[in-house]
Amino acid sequence: MLYIVGFGPGSYEQMTVEADRALQESDLIIGYTTYVDIIRPWFPGKEFLVTPMKQEKERCRIAIEEEKKGKKVSLVCSGDSGIYGMASLVYELAEQEEGFAERIHVIAGVTAAASGGALLGAPLSHDFLTVSLSDLLTPMEVIQNRIRSGAESDTVLCIYNPSSRKRGDYLRMACDIVLEKRSGQTVCGYVQNIGREGEKAVVTTLEELRDTQVDMFTTVFIGNSHTRNIHGKMVTPRGYRLETEKERA
Repeated sequence: MLYIVGFGPGSYEQMTVEADRALQESDLIIGYTTYVDIIRPWFPGKEFLVTPMKQEKERCRIAIEEEKKGKKVSLVCSGDSGIYGMASLVYELAEQEEGFAERIHVIAGVTAAASGGALLGAPLSHDFLTVSLSDLLTPMEVIQNRIRSGAESDTVLCIYNPSSRKRGDYLRMACDIVLEKRSGQTVCGYVQNIGREGEKAVVTTLEELRDTQVDMFTTVFIGNSHTRNIHGKMVTPRGYRLETEKERA
């Protein structure tokens, strides 16, 4: 059995029971170095295998080969294993392995959109769009078009991978695109180190967000025209129709 495990934002309390059970049952746990270092203390005595960043294919191939040896293997991802995770890549690499897909078990985890949104308040109570600003696998033109479409449709945006040492101005670029359609006072928020040491949640405006320095461990939320700051919390109403009726009354 090959488990593809989303272990959540980073604290043991935010890992699902199913994820914990799979990791306890596994003979081998494989993952990106940083993610394995997070969960290693929770599973003493387990065999771990790590690979550095940008070796996702190699990591998945190793997991497949180790499972074929008869081991129970867990390939771990932070957040959810199917949202910007390894699940799709494993299926692609195992496509020619007859019957192997039946031995893959994808285990959902709490993604940053959900865990970060909870810390900010309730920013995703209506339609929203998740976009990663990492252009390692996706052309920047495609990313920009998706941001622009979200801005034009007045959809809340949840942004993953907003910045890195090589992409220090990408969040500003994204904000500039949204500012073409939305007010600088649009309610926004960002959360750093969700579920880990140094956790921080900030509610701000689109104008202020544009000049904010963030990193890869930050998730950014850009509200729509209905999103409000309620006592320091970022809240998007669940029903616009109800809000409109109140305004008319």
